[in-house]
Amino acid sequence: MPSLLSREKFLLVALLLAVLTLFTEHAILEAGKLAALGGAVLLIVVIVLTSTRVAHHAEVLAHKVGDPYGTMILTLSAVAVEVLILAILMNDSESPTLVRDTIYSAVMLDINGILGLAALLGGLRHGEQPYNDNSGKTYGVMILTAMGISMVVPEFVPSDRWHYYSAFTIVAMIALYGLFLRMQVGPHSYFFSYSYPRPKPQATAARPATGGTGEGSTTAAIAIILIGVVLIGVLAEFMSAFIKAGLKGSGAPPALMAVIVAAISAAPEILTALRAALRNRMQSVVNIAMGASLSTVILTVPVMEAIALYTGQPFVMAMTPVQTVMVAITLIAAAINLNDGETNAIEGMTHFVLFATFLMLTMIGL
Repeated sequence: MPSLLSREKFLLVALLLAVLTLFTEHAILEAGKLAALGGAVLLIVVIVLTSTRVAHHAEVLAHKVGDPYGTMILTLSAVAVEVLILAILMNDSESPTLVRDTIYSAVMLDINGILGLAALLGGLRHGEQPYNDNSGKTYGVMILTAMGISMVVPEFVPSDRWHYYSAFTIVAMIALYGLFLRMQVGPHSYFFSYSYPRPKPQATAARPATGGTGEGSTTAAIAIILIGVVLIGVLAEFMSAFIKAGLKGSGAPPALMAVIVAAISAAPEILTALRAALRNRMQSVVNIAMGASLSTVILTVPVMEAIALYTGQPFVMAMTPVQTVMVAITLIAAAINLNDGETNAIEGMTHFVLFATFLMLTMIGL
């Protein structure tokens, strides 16, 4: 038990902070904007730390089942956190574009931020890094199709018929993901894997078999993932109230909350992808970055659209002209860079510059 508490200290801190915030929330909100922002920053840090433990245990499960199932577990856990936080923030947010901006921010962060930085650092260390080019092509065309259907076409849908197209979008996203999932884990699973040279065997000490309650246990990993997601949801509720109070009347960029949500959900993936790139395992990076982007669009959209239909309150899903141009440039660059089965530092730098451009546009309110 002591060792378990030591390993899961971040979850314990999250639990204690949730209880403490429950009793001090009103006092913090009444103390002014600075106190509210301080509380929000603390909650964001703890949420990120908690999400890293969720990702760690998703990674434990991933190692047990191997790719492509492993990457699928990692990306689905991140999307679950993102959808949960979004659903909570929607209750307090007055912005009808929160869902759209979050999905857009997540795609920019995953493809340009994670893939760009990983390919840049990995390329500087290893030169050209190989991967299966079938994966990049498949992910790219799926992301293009999903974003086109759900975030470009809605611009041309009459407002009095939004619910018809919303229902269609849900069916289309589920159909796309259903076929993609069948392909990813079925006959075309080799699209998303790469055979690396076997490392030289090294003498290692015998490892004890994992029982039913250790960190390597499937049951323990699933239980901790569920506990972590619940704690993230509770903390996100408080975080939403603090951010809303702290930024009220401050003139902060409208999309700031969306960037925060995207960054929280992607934080564990960033660490995993960078470790993989530095170990010269670019296939894992492509699976994580592109897979996370696809999962964000293709899974978040139907959940949010279903909520919109249930409440009768539509979201603004159509991207702005600037967002559409940035997505188009990103996907064109990805199609070119991920076409030959190898990445290098130059390709990574092109995506990372696009990520910096996205941040700059967000700061100036575009």
